[in-house]
Amino acid sequence: MSRTARTGEGHRPDARRVHRAAQPVPSTPTPSAPRRRAASRVVLSALVMAFATGLVATLALPSYAVDPHTIGDNVVAGRTVTDDGEQQFAAGTEIVAAKADRDTFAATSSATLLRRDYARQFTSYSGPSAEDYVKAYASNPARPPFSLDAVYSTALQYIGVPYVFGGADPSGFDCSGFVMFVYAQYGVSLPHSVRAQDAIGTPISEADAQPGDIVMFDDDSHDAFYAGDGMILHAPYPGARVRVQKLWTSAVHFERFGI
Repeated sequence: MSRTARTGEGHRPDARRVHRAAQPVPSTPTPSAPRRRAASRVVLSALVMAFATGLVATLALPSYAVDPHTIGDNVVAGRTVTDDGEQQFAAGTEIVAAKADRDTFAATSSATLLRRDYARQFTSYSGPSAEDYVKAYASNPARPPFSLDAVYSTALQYIGVPYVFGGADPSGFDCSGFVMFVYAQYGVSLPHSVRAQDAIGTPISEADAQPGDIVMFDDDSHDAFYAGDGMILHAPYPGARVRVQKLWTSAVHFERFGI
């Protein structure tokens, strides 16, 4: 019996062989696309390398406005460039430095301006002296009557007068000169000395002291008008002006003049 008869089938080719034969044979890819991609990568790499090389070269160049190798040791605009690339700067003889002076300024406080305006009337004085006042008071029947209140009121008019050592008129007072000048306007003649004034006054207690009486420092270093309530009116010291202030020491005693 033949092979065909055993299987009961007609003669057919093997199905697996038929399936393989039916499939199309893939074509071999052409090499043109990979070649184009490789060529693009090569061009891009070359461009990147060229840019990087130019950048590095630019940074490495010295910042010369001109080629230093073409000038040698010549001076260009005040700059000397040597062959080895070193730059040296020097001002030419035609350059003249401008003269600069230090600016100055000063600020004056409002308190200083106020004191200055207040004392301006006393910057110069051409009126009578203490001695003139004493003489005029003695010869003038209409002289102002003496009182401690009147003396103190007159003394207040000289607030702001500058302290001047040896001063005894409204252009400048020292302490005893101030007392002497004010009392002279009421006919009371006093020496220009704290110690001498202390020697001729009438001692009074602090409880009896009134504005217009005189406060004497125990060491005869200073005297002042008593202003009441522990205050004094006086010509303090160089650089200061006549003012009212609190008495700062208890080493004092009180004197009265004119009564």
